[in-house]
Amino acid sequence: MKMFLPVLLCLCFWRLDGVIADVIVMEGDSVTINSDLTEMKDDDVIQWRFGDEDTLIAEINVTTNIITVYDDVLDGRFRDRLKLDNQTGSLTITNTTTEHEGDYELQINSEIKRLFLIVFVLESVIEGDSVSLNSNLTEMKDYDVIQWRFGDENTVIAEINKRADRITVYDDVLDGRFRDRLKLDNQTGSLTITNTTTEHTGSYDIQINLENKFFILAVFGEVKSVSVMEGDSVSLNSDLTEMKDGEVIQWRFGYKNTLIAEVNKRTDRITVYDDVLDGRFRDRLKLDNQTGSLTITNTRTEHAGDYKLLMFTGGRFSSKSFRVSVYDSVHCCGPTEAVIRLVLSALVGVATVFIVVYEIRSRRAEQDQAHIHTSGSIEI
Repeated sequence: MKMFLPVLLCLCFWRLDGVIADVIVMEGDSVTINSDLTEMKDDDVIQWRFGDEDTLIAEINVTTNIITVYDDVLDGRFRDRLKLDNQTGSLTITNTTTEHEGDYELQINSEIKRLFLIVFVLESVIEGDSVSLNSNLTEMKDYDVIQWRFGDENTVIAEINKRADRITVYDDVLDGRFRDRLKLDNQTGSLTITNTTTEHTGSYDIQINLENKFFILAVFGEVKSVSVMEGDSVSLNSDLTEMKDGEVIQWRFGYKNTLIAEVNKRTDRITVYDDVLDGRFRDRLKLDNQTGSLTITNTRTEHAGDYKLLMFTGGRFSSKSFRVSVYDSVHCCGPTEAVIRLVLSALVGVATVFIVVYEIRSRRAEQDQAHIHTSGSIEI
């Protein structure tokens, strides 16, 4: 059970006790919680604990050379998901779900370090389309109370109270941006937003009794098209001049929104996940540590597709979308180049016809001259 209700998405996410989330991950991604050790010592004992009851989930005893993951605790939510680095003691959780969100305690001998992990669901939609945020309930119970909240101030926008048999949408809040756009499923509590606009971009929180689930909704008003010749480099610009302390930028690729690069100013880390997606990005990704812009070098056609930039910055969440087209040397590089080549081809065609016509006329003139010369000669 999650006892902390996030009240502000600022820089990253905040909790009621004012502690900022140290790690943010999208549901389904893997996440590594670092021990900040470069190498463990011979007498080190490292323990990882989770949740309100500090349940032991993993440990390393260097003295006995034993590494143990207790992935069957807590109803098996960590089963087959925990990996320990035998050099540093860092913990990796694979295929994360919202059940993995919460407090993690790292104890290295007598020293204790606490971190808070937020797991969110990412939804993206083109402006004007509808989007549904799912509660994951099959059916609400008679005593359930569900609230949907939005934005930095966690404004209540919709709620269902089964005890009072009441469904309410507060679509006039926040300058009326949700007016006539909210629909609640009275069986599951899921929320649908119709005719979306970019001002619906942001964080959504569903509170079911005392448990929470977080969504990030990115509404793209414009998808920027970028073309590049295969083998060349292409840069996708964040349009930031400089990232501030505490800000987080994530680059995601494809319809599965696979995380490929991240800048976390809070932990002062820059990470490129170039081994994902069969390694197609290996040794090709470069991040600007000042702006968070992404460069893909030595592009191939498999790098073509949709790229999403998620920015947890300046006290709010924002997003951008890019559609990258990669052309090989046989095909044209884009609409502008296509027009230029078409015009050039037409000019070459016209020139060819002109030359052929000129040659025909020249030969006919030569033949006529020869005929006149022959007819005008006098035999002696």
